[in-house]
Amino acid sequence: MYIGVDLGTSAVKLLAMNKDGKILKTVSVEYPISFPQSGWSEQNPEDWYKGSMEGISKLIAETGETTVEGIGVGGQMHGLVILDKDDNVIRPAILWNDGRTTEETDYLNNVIGKDKLSQYTGNIAFAGFTAPKVLWVKNNEPENFAKIEKIMLPKDYLVYRLTGAYSSDYSDASGMLLMDVEHKCWSKEMMEICGISHITMPELHESFDVVGSVKSDICSELGISGDVKVVAGAGDNAAAAVGTGTVGPGKCNLSLGTSGTIFITSDKFSVDDKNSLHAFAHADGGYHLMGCMLSAASCNKWFMDEILRDSEYAANQKKIDVNKLGENNVFFLPYLMGERSPHNDPLVRACFLGMSMDTKREDMLQAVLEGVAYGLRDSLEVARSLGIEITTSNICGGGNKSPLWRKIMANVMNIKLEIQENDEGPALGGAILAAVGCGDFESVNAAAEKIVNVVEVVEPDPELVTKYEEGYKAFKKLYPVVKDIWRR
Repeated sequence: MYIGVDLGTSAVKLLAMNKDGKILKTVSVEYPISFPQSGWSEQNPEDWYKGSMEGISKLIAETGETTVEGIGVGGQMHGLVILDKDDNVIRPAILWNDGRTTEETDYLNNVIGKDKLSQYTGNIAFAGFTAPKVLWVKNNEPENFAKIEKIMLPKDYLVYRLTGAYSSDYSDASGMLLMDVEHKCWSKEMMEICGISHITMPELHESFDVVGSVKSDICSELGISGDVKVVAGAGDNAAAAVGTGTVGPGKCNLSLGTSGTIFITSDKFSVDDKNSLHAFAHADGGYHLMGCMLSAASCNKWFMDEILRDSEYAANQKKIDVNKLGENNVFFLPYLMGERSPHNDPLVRACFLGMSMDTKREDMLQAVLEGVAYGLRDSLEVARSLGIEITTSNICGGGNKSPLWRKIMANVMNIKLEIQENDEGPALGGAILAAVGCGDFESVNAAAEKIVNVVEVVEPDPELVTKYEEGYKAFKKLYPVVKDIWRR
């Protein structure tokens, strides 16, 4: 049995998979997230470990399997975890959607310079990246900065607790702005800029490399037997891409999770001229371009939970008249936590526009779903400007459970969407990486080809595509108009 872990923002999701790729069981354990100030986002790393241990225990109990061959972890990217000389966590982890680093991000982009950052790492600074967080701690918590012995990403902290291996993988480390992505090594220049040394950084690996084994006392505690190998794992989007079969060059995956991403694979390293898309390593050994919006399915959750105070997600979407798709006069800018790709603007905030006396809640809910689709298309247009033609994409994440949202996405993007049999994304990707690392498959591509199955295809409708083309033209004009409102 292989265990795949998706160390998410609101919960850890785990699955058990046999060597033939059949999913035996899935479990989920929630944990809290803290917002100490507006735009800040933190978590206690101990909650990740406790939640993962609880989840693995549930998998063992509910499958009856006690022999585990390997574990692979896909995890939320960019978070800063810092440990002291005694391996104690110094402060709560600063998460990927934390926007406190405006000054540090501006310093990196405008004083160090975007050209140099791109030369050193292949990317420019975004508020959510790890390097600006390191500088924020240095500038605002010098006593904590002085204690730093180890710098980790969230999923690497879990691997460290399970195995004692101080490691990371190329896909996740790509999002730190501390790694030379093209050459897959830590950047000496970025170390100097941030005032840290290579000694504080983990050893880098391919995602499917075995980095250690689960400690014997943890195995005893969990009731599992054998030498349980743990692979380096991957950033959540790279792991999700593996779990949807988005491996090998020329593939695309859309993710409608808490954040939203468009993930385009390549066997060669490349960047766009404005670094609007992230140029990262992929978990299959290659590379990928990725556009990331900070709020995707979380926009729908916010609107339903906080505004409508209604938990009937599917029932509310059924009230939307599908004959009025592409004809909505209400627009929603999905910038609840600021925005990353392609605007790189941590200060902008979400808003509704175009409401009138006859606007109904269904119109506003439709606008939320459409606004996320338009936001993801912004990144798709950057890829198209590079000559990349995407006609088909996989799709995953919580939002993928909505047939209506899938229909909107396919027509806003004007691409076919392939729906997989299993929508477990990063957790399935983690299990696949573990199976590759343990030798059951010769490559990530071979494993994904056998395990991932397409069961449905959502085709765009030419008439609806035309309507949404006009809607997108209007949407594109809105951000430039509102962006300066929040800068005051």
